[in-house]
This record gives sequence, structure tokens and C-alpha cells, in this order.
Amino acid sequence: MSGLDSLAYRLRPAAGEAEGALVLFHGRGVDENDLFPLLDSLDPERRLVGATPRGPLSLPPGGAHWYSFREVGSPDKETFDASYELVGGWLAGFAEETGVPPERMVLGGFSQGAVMAYALGLGQGSPRPAGLIALSGFIPTVEGFELDLSPPLPPAAIGHGTLDPVISVEWSRRAKQRLEQAGADVLYREYPLPHAVDPGYLSELSTWLSDLAPSRMRASTAE
Repeated sequence: MSGLDSLAYRLRPAAGEAEGALVLFHGRGVDENDLFPLLDSLDPERRLVGATPRGPLSLPPGGAHWYSFREVGSPDKETFDASYELVGGWLAGFAEETGVPPERMVLGGFSQGAVMAYALGLGQGSPRPAGLIALSGFIPTVEGFELDLSPPLPPAAIGHGTLDPVISVEWSRRAKQRLEQAGADVLYREYPLPHAVDPGYLSELSTWLSDLAPSRMRASTAE
């Protein structure tokens, strides 16, 4: 399988002609339905076509996964590499189907999904998206996987709970520092929650995304 056939997904059409796209990757052990409601929360006016793909792996304790857990910070190489290639092909198919090129897409995710968003948005040779949203995740370190942190980098919005027992908030602090040192514009928030998404931050992200759309997505249409 290739392109859109390679992954199950849910699609939320734009209200009119799409200004861009918002693709959200779910966390470990759930599926494409988990973050689907966030598409309307983040883009209530439906300026963007939205999609939530399902991770390709079925692993214990159940649900869908993007890679096999090995240790925080370093995904299992074999499963990560396979998913990275698979999702890259899916995004290419999504771009072809919707008419929205990669540079007008915002990639986001929670936990494992945030890891995939970082990888797909910053990986060597991957198309640069319009923006990144990373919730409770980390920039992955995998043998053979290389980041491209050369400017210009996409704006990034990072959020993490300070009480997170699954992925420490220190991982997002490191990501913020690393991206800012490379010249990226980073919206960063911490909140007193465990491994969860802060509803208050979603409102802030909606404004961030709305401001991002005209400046980066419409501009690229005219180029």
C-alpha cells in the first residue's frame, strides 16, 4: 500500500476552500478518534482541512501505536523507521488528494504523536511544514535518523504537564531550548497536569494557529 491507502484515518473537511491542513497524530494505545475533536477546538472556523491518521502498529496493552516503546527519548529503531517512512508516504498522498502542499500543513500530536510530528517536521529530507504542535512529547533520538535544524524552521507550539509521570516535562524544556537555539519561534507552556492536554492551552493554540494560517499558508499560495 502507498499514499492514503497506507493508514486508516479520519478526515474533517474545511468549511470552504482550505487555506491549509492540520494533521494530528494520537498517543500510544488509542486511535484516530482520540484527537479528532481537537480539530474543531483548534480550528473552529474550519479554515483548514483536518485529519487524524491511525498508528500502523497493534501492540500490548492494546490500541494503535507509532513505534514500539523502548525508552523515553529513544524509540525502537525498526518500528520507528518503518512508521516514519509509512507516514511520510501517507502525508504525500494526503497532499495530493487535498491539494494542500506540505508547506501549508501544520503537524501536531500528543505523546508518541508529538514524537512523530517532531520527526516528520524536522527530519532530514522531510518537507518543512507550516508549523508544529507538540504536546507531552520529545524530539526523538534514533540511530540513523538525522534532524535538519537549519533555518528557517517552522514555528512550534509546545505544551507539557509538570506532573507528567510518563514523559517528564524536562523533555519539552530541552526541545524548546534546542529549537530556540536553532532560531525557531516557539510558543511554550507548562501546566500543573499529568500526562494530559490542558484545555486552557488549546484555546491559546487556536489563536496561535489562526495567526499562523494567514502569514505562512496564504503567503505560500501566492509564491
